[in-house]
Amino acid sequence: MMGSRDRSGRRDEWTGRRPGAVAPPPPISCHPASRGARTVFIAALVGYGLLTTTSVLTAGVSPTAEATGLLLLLPILALQLLHSSHGTDHAPLPRTCLTLTLQAVLTYLPLLIFEAYWATMAGYLAASLLLLLPPRVAWPLYTTVGLSMLVAPLLTGRPLLHSIHLTHTTLLTGLVLYGLARLTHLITHLHTTRGELACQAIAGERLRFARDLHDLLGFSLSAISLKSELVHQLIPTDPDGASKEIDEVVTLAGQSLTDVRKAAGGYRAISLQQEIRTAQSLLHAADIDVHTEIELATLDPRIDTALATTLREAVTNLLRHSNATHCRITALHLDGVVRLLVENDGADPAHHNAAPHSGNGLGNLHARMAAIGGRLETGHAEDGTFRLVAEAPVKPPETSAESTGVVVPAPTGGPCLS
Repeated sequence: MMGSRDRSGRRDEWTGRRPGAVAPPPPISCHPASRGARTVFIAALVGYGLLTTTSVLTAGVSPTAEATGLLLLLPILALQLLHSSHGTDHAPLPRTCLTLTLQAVLTYLPLLIFEAYWATMAGYLAASLLLLLPPRVAWPLYTTVGLSMLVAPLLTGRPLLHSIHLTHTTLLTGLVLYGLARLTHLITHLHTTRGELACQAIAGERLRFARDLHDLLGFSLSAISLKSELVHQLIPTDPDGASKEIDEVVTLAGQSLTDVRKAAGGYRAISLQQEIRTAQSLLHAADIDVHTEIELATLDPRIDTALATTLREAVTNLLRHSNATHCRITALHLDGVVRLLVENDGADPAHHNAAPHSGNGLGNLHARMAAIGGRLETGHAEDGTFRLVAEAPVKPPETSAESTGVVVPAPTGGPCLS
């Protein structure tokens, strides 16, 4: 980010997200609630079918007509199950028209033989129309199917109340089957969405943890590496200085372990002022002249942590990717805004690390600053100086689940992790 070469002589190759880490949610039909709703619907469907079976057997028609009626019930039940399946409303229009036409034929032709005893099958057709067709078409056709039950009884001389009863039965059957089928679809959709949200939350938590490890270990390991090299140089000429640097290495290692434990626990607060002091010590050890200007009041922990993390990343990249000799760090609290500025020389504007895992520090920082309502800008000045500017409001927005590391548990029925 900040220059042309890596001080350690190697490119930054941070490991990215493990592909395929989050698997898709389990099949929607496997969830107990979806199975239960589907079972209730099938029970209602079969129950209406048994009523029609009883009516056919008591209609007083010939045994051949009875057998024909019972055989016709099977394709009607199969069609109704097909029309009530999840996703069938998105089937191609020609197929929908074909199956609805077939169901209409199987509904109305037996009425010539069984009359009122076959009326329940008209309720099946009414439900299919509501399930498969757009509302502006389905509801008028649903009403038409119900009113059609007035015709046959009137033609045979039956009382008007009998015709009204058949119409009411048809419309009610259609509504019941339509309502149960839609309820099954909604329950299935609900649990599918819940599973997807849980997987997204897990992916977000993994991303948060990966960001924290990148920000923590990138800075800490760079600092430990630099100071270890300095110790190696000082041992022959300045044992006391080397001993002092070793103490700082031990302190850095202990602090890194503490930070990693906090990151794993979902909470990690860092002080910007403490990080500025650490950065001064580290840059001095690298023979870089440091100038600091600090005017800060008490900061919200989230703002403090985000800006401290930004400073860590800036210093890490300065050490790795530039030949800096001078660095300026400014942290000011003005007019309700906290502003962090890091400037350094020795940067190469044309530098770009082409390694496949060359790090995602700037992307992390942009995400962190956006989460607290702030902004991040980076770029090279005309004189070659690299500038990193981070600004954040004194009062951050409401904490999101992603920024706090809250994990939503995966739903019962299948894991979201591979």
